[in-house]
Amino acid sequence: MKIKIWKPIIACAAFAAAMYATAASANPGRYMAMAGAAAAPQGHLVFCKENPAACTARTSKPVVVKLSEERFEELLSVNAAVNREIRPVTDMEQFGVPEYWTFPDNGVGDCEEYVIEKQRRLLKAGWPASALLITVVKDINNDGHAVLTVRTDQGDLILDNQIEAVLPWYSTPYRYVKRQATTSAATWTSISDTRVTTVASIGN
Repeated sequence: MKIKIWKPIIACAAFAAAMYATAASANPGRYMAMAGAAAAPQGHLVFCKENPAACTARTSKPVVVKLSEERFEELLSVNAAVNREIRPVTDMEQFGVPEYWTFPDNGVGDCEEYVIEKQRRLLKAGWPASALLITVVKDINNDGHAVLTVRTDQGDLILDNQIEAVLPWYSTPYRYVKRQATTSAATWTSISDTRVTTVASIGN
């Protein structure tokens, strides 16, 4: 099988020439280390109550996606399109509350709406739910932020409304806190992010 390399995105990462799902496996460094169950964000609890169909996916065999050039380009396209199409508006400005997660059908939203829309589009394109995980992080200002983790055979990749590139999780300037479980869209797991990086100074 011919191996292709996209150095501008992930140095020395080999991408296979076909796409399919394989059983998830741990690979320290390329994959986030998980640390047990976590409470779901309040915004996601309300989102699931109001949009139950978006939170019903369950599996006993979570998968990672074997990445082809075509699939990688699809990630780039979805990330760029959603970032371009949604106008940033805070929940307080839009809904009068500090935190509210919903589909951005009116074309505006904050970080959670970007993530929810990217997840929705990739699901429609045939990506497995267990590989598309809403993830909560702390940014360089120690503020809460949401990104989409995409589980691939090349590691955990991040789709973000603050960064145009699709990057490996460890190349983003965030401290990772928790994300949706690979086995259930309605439950969450904590992330053990102990890296000494540019975000090491962020408090707990």
